Amino acid sequence: MDDISLDTDQIRGWRSIVTLVVFILTNINVLFPFRIPVYVPRKAWNSVIDFLSYIRVLPPRDVASQYDADDDDHQNGKLKPFVRFYFPMNFVTAPLIADLFLLAILAIGRKEVHDGTVGADNISPVDIMVFFITLAYIAISLDASGLIRYLAFKVLQWGGKVGHRLFFFLYGFFFLIGSFIGNDPIILSGTAFLAYMTRVSSNIVHPRAWIHTQFAVANIASAILVSSNPTNLVLAGAFKIRFINYTANMIVPVIATAIILFPFLLYIVFADESLVPSAIKMHELPEEVRAKKPVNPNIPHARGQLEEEENSLENNEQAKLLSLEEIMNPFLDKGGAAFGAVIMAATLITVLVINAVSTGTEAHPVFWVTLPGAFVMFCWDLGFGWYHRSETRQIARRGRLELENARAERVLREDEQASAHGTTGYELKEQTPTHGNAGTAANTCNDYKPSPPAILVSENTDGTAIVSSSSSDKGTGGLGAIRGEKHEDHENSKEGQSPSVSADPGLLVSSSSGEITDQKRVSRELSFQQHIGHTTLVSLTKDGFRWCQETFPTAAAVVLHLPFALVPFAFSMFVLVQALATKGWIPVFAYGWDHWVRKTGTVGAIGGMGFLSVVLCNFAGTNIGTTILLSRVIQTWQVINNQNQTDISDRTFWATVYSMAIGVNYGAFSTAFSASLAGLLWRDILSRKHIHVQGLEFARVNLPIIAIAMIVGCTVLTGQVYITRSESPYNHS
Repeated sequence: MDDISLDTDQIRGWRSIVTLVVFILTNINVLFPFRIPVYVPRKAWNSVIDFLSYIRVLPPRDVASQYDADDDDHQNGKLKPFVRFYFPMNFVTAPLIADLFLLAILAIGRKEVHDGTVGADNISPVDIMVFFITLAYIAISLDASGLIRYLAFKVLQWGGKVGHRLFFFLYGFFFLIGSFIGNDPIILSGTAFLAYMTRVSSNIVHPRAWIHTQFAVANIASAILVSSNPTNLVLAGAFKIRFINYTANMIVPVIATAIILFPFLLYIVFADESLVPSAIKMHELPEEVRAKKPVNPNIPHARGQLEEEENSLENNEQAKLLSLEEIMNPFLDKGGAAFGAVIMAATLITVLVINAVSTGTEAHPVFWVTLPGAFVMFCWDLGFGWYHRSETRQIARRGRLELENARAERVLREDEQASAHGTTGYELKEQTPTHGNAGTAANTCNDYKPSPPAILVSENTDGTAIVSSSSSDKGTGGLGAIRGEKHEDHENSKEGQSPSVSADPGLLVSSSSGEITDQKRVSRELSFQQHIGHTTLVSLTKDGFRWCQETFPTAAAVVLHLPFALVPFAFSMFVLVQALATKGWIPVFAYGWDHWVRKTGTVGAIGGMGFLSVVLCNFAGTNIGTTILLSRVIQTWQVINNQNQTDISDRTFWATVYSMAIGVNYGAFSTAFSASLAGLLWRDILSRKHIHVQGLEFARVNLPIIAIAMIVGCTVLTGQVYITRSESPYNHS
């Protein structure tokens, strides 16, 4: 830390001012993401699509138009002259654009980029990111085996129908699991489990108590181990804290928080019978469903049309039955769960032991342990998937055909309604969002309407889809098959001709009206799921991705859930904070902190840093950006005291560091989803399960929770540092 500059004069320069403004605007953007419309001339866009189609990257333009971001291409019956796209400004793009802008105006240079990516002052972003991603693979693979959801099911059985007891059991379960494998797997699996559980309970009016408690306790538990949260990795690296020492100093405040917080949540914050009933009334799972073999949710379309029904039915009885099956008949890969648990335990123990015995002089990054562990786990997932590939491919194929069948039947129902109302199917979607009984409307007009043919989707030996009709009514097209690979449109048939068979025998056209039959429309609805025309890079990529999902379902699911977005975000934030340091702003903040501590002492250091860390989690680029910023401030605070030949007491220094550790972990459940990436993930999972948590509600519910948690955590930490630390000068060597 000898190269840390304390020069504050340069903050008067325009580049320093711009750097601070850019940093503030970037964090506001992370808090409030938005999209920027970008308009491209249609002729230029069509030329690009035609060129990409010519070189076999995209399908032809009539199909490639599906890639068009603008859903409103027409104006007064004519195509608009511009194609509209949206550029996202979010936690990934905003910090990166900010760094590029600062590079362009020469506010930062090679040194800031190097120190913000490779590392400086005991913070190595590359090591931290590799360690976190590799350990996350092991943890998410363990979750993908179904272990967490299966254990949650067992906890549900133990808790029974006594509401308060079940609430306690789930609270303890999420805390225990989160302490070892971190908050992300708990968010991934536990959130969906609670969404299902609260849906199938007839007297849990709102899932608020269960989902907010789970989110809070998962982030509280992640403060115990360094490996459980990337914020802990940044902090431990910045101050050369051994992993075992970090846990020894954090475990008491965290456990005390968990113990004291529980009765507050149950009897004060969520003291409502509609939230946590005394007796939970659960719907019963039919015996025939209970006896079914659980389906691996990692296999694409494993549940067939049930997936689409569950997403569309929301809260009716059929959806509740599907949700009940999900939690009461969970899938568990026993081999994968056992192997993953062994790898996870061995990796964590090895990391702790090596870190504990390290002298600190040799450079042995911790990812040297987690990278081999993740590789072994990845090889297991690949091997297991390849061994069972025939079974998983068959399940995926059957589910995909069921799903296409359900969509085909939906198209026919929409057509029936459209005919009854005298509208087209697409117009009807806007007028009647729910499917009704079109027969009633038809009868009021005294018109006879034959029932639509039953559409069946099957598969050829070459993998192409066949859409067939079971009706023998010639007026509806008879019995035919539609191959999804190639087809020709016959919409321009002349009037007066009898129904004819197209070049593809499955395409029958009612030429008296020039309209395509039901089967043809179904085929067009399903066109994107099959190859149309020549093979392209896009189609090959889709086929390859589908093949990987069906052959290696666990490995594919884990890779899709890995927090890759964290990598560019973290690197960009490191560079931004490094820019503040070199432009004199970090020393300004450090001098301000030094004045505060000298006036308030150890207790003020704990309270001030705890408050700052929680607030900045919401306004300084999530808890990761806050940890990076505050770590630099504390490091500069040390240099200030060294140059002034003043001492920071051992008690005050470690009180500051560990109160920041508490704040950046607990700050995830404060006032904004973007206080942590886990919060954004939690919100997205809930929205897919038809539980929409608004920003104001998130803040309103969490404010009493974060207040209680921080008061308890900081109070216990205060007592701990007064018992275990002395007033002797802190030695940072």
